Amino acid sequence: MTMPAGGDSNDERERARAWFESLRDRICAAFEAIENDYAGAEHADLPPGRFERKPWKRPGGGGGVMALMRGRVFEKVGVNVSTVWGSFAPEFRRQIPGAEEADGIFWASGISLVAHLRSPHVPPAHMNTRHIRTARAWFGGGADLNPIYPDEEDTAAFHARLKAACDSYAPDAYQRFKAWADEYFFIPHRDEPRGVGGIFYDYLEGEFERHLAFTREVGEAFLDIYPKIVRRHMNRPWTEAERQHQLVRRGRYVEFNLLYDRGTQFGLRTGGNPEAILMSLPPVVAWP
Repeated sequence: MTMPAGGDSNDERERARAWFESLRDRICAAFEAIENDYAGAEHADLPPGRFERKPWKRPGGGGGVMALMRGRVFEKVGVNVSTVWGSFAPEFRRQIPGAEEADGIFWASGISLVAHLRSPHVPPAHMNTRHIRTARAWFGGGADLNPIYPDEEDTAAFHARLKAACDSYAPDAYQRFKAWADEYFFIPHRDEPRGVGGIFYDYLEGEFERHLAFTREVGEAFLDIYPKIVRRHMNRPWTEAERQHQLVRRGRYVEFNLLYDRGTQFGLRTGGNPEAILMSLPPVVAWP
């Protein structure tokens, strides 16, 4: 196919794709190690979870691998990587920078992670980073924490680690990207945030090396801090009332992802794999 024009480089595309895939492999290994180390009582009868990887092809070009695990600690966690290309539908082009100038041609690669835990005391989390090319080329992504029962120590540690990643990029990056996350991860019809925030960034273009380095730092930060938070709480017991509250809070996650999430809309409107796109939804949920 004819590739997008904007600063196009096979080497740059391949380096971005390779990073997302290597990060996936390291995250999956870290989560499987958590499954092995679980010492709680609630699900001690279950075997440690292992990721099952399911490749898929996109009819218009490219595809990906959906890595999904259901275990003792992680009730459902997906770590997906996709690299797709093709042409945007005419009515979608005006919403994507550089798409009209490229006659709709695009290339995109990224990693998307959503973790839903069995314990109400272990916070769910989301992380996504991506590289997109049309007539322009940019990086975007972010990470956020969505506790059922907010914990000040967890929140402070999560934000501190993301701030360290942002500080390597620009002195004001953390404040800008945190504010963007607070605005983005908000449920308007509920008038409440989805969780305790994190960072969100998009349209970082030009300076490929700098923006790839920052995107790598975000991935490293998540891989460093989130397993520590999971391990801190994973062996704590919980009550049935706490479990029911967890299921109701999960409903907020469903509402946000189906109504407002950019990644969900982008994937569905570009012919992505619905199973991979909707893996972000929790396995069990309730509304009061």
